[in-house]
Amino acid sequence: MIDSIEDQRPIDSNPSEPVFGQVVVAAFYHFTPLPDYQEIQGVLLEFCDRHQLKGTILLAPEGINSTIAGSRAGIEALLKFLRSDPRLQALEHKESYCQQMPFQRLKVRLKTEIVKLGLPEVDPNQVVGTYIEPQDWNALISDPTVIVIDTRNNYEVEVGTFDGAINPRLEIFSEFPEYIQKQNLNPDQKVAMFCTGGIRCEKASAYMISQGFAEVYHLKGGILKYLEEVPPDQSLWQGECFVFDDRRSVDHHTFHDDRIS
Repeated sequence: MIDSIEDQRPIDSNPSEPVFGQVVVAAFYHFTPLPDYQEIQGVLLEFCDRHQLKGTILLAPEGINSTIAGSRAGIEALLKFLRSDPRLQALEHKESYCQQMPFQRLKVRLKTEIVKLGLPEVDPNQVVGTYIEPQDWNALISDPTVIVIDTRNNYEVEVGTFDGAINPRLEIFSEFPEYIQKQNLNPDQKVAMFCTGGIRCEKASAYMISQGFAEVYHLKGGILKYLEEVPPDQSLWQGECFVFDDRRSVDHHTFHDDRIS
């Protein structure tokens, strides 16, 4: 769930060659202090290359953020390896599946933030909003007293969103604080937010709390987890979910029709 990459429109490229069997696509992030993030870069490059994984991993002093693809064995090996670090034991991930490798190469990049807001004082390691499980999300956003905000970029929202959600029409995520400042919202207002994998809402909710909002909620695991766990016939999602790989978008069928047998 590379939301720093989600601030950049993907460029067209030739599709990868098909691989035997289905490809597992894992998205994950975790906020935790990583003062040694520069040393981790080479270790992860070697490990992922050895397991024939492709995609992007972002490392920063505040944590890790990744969307990566490969075989079932390769993905499980990487997750086990990451969780062997006590700082990453609680790392959660989301999975989807496709028939072709959706990435052209492997990148492990060093960043100042794993998702760029540009406000170093906003730290999800210190405070975030209230997580809402996918199974409870429908009830929350159906409450007429709740304002629902899609924190993704405008071109992502145009592909799909939740019915009734506000589109701030962001070009990049770092515009979110300016958008909130212009709305003059009542800090007693209940606010629910969502994004692709959950990472942008970590910082967005932390920012809202820093501005005095008392009831700030966000969809745990983001849209991807919602599409994975909520049955299509119970879904309030409309359209598809933009993703930053060669698939371009996913929907409920990506999770419910194409599982590895």
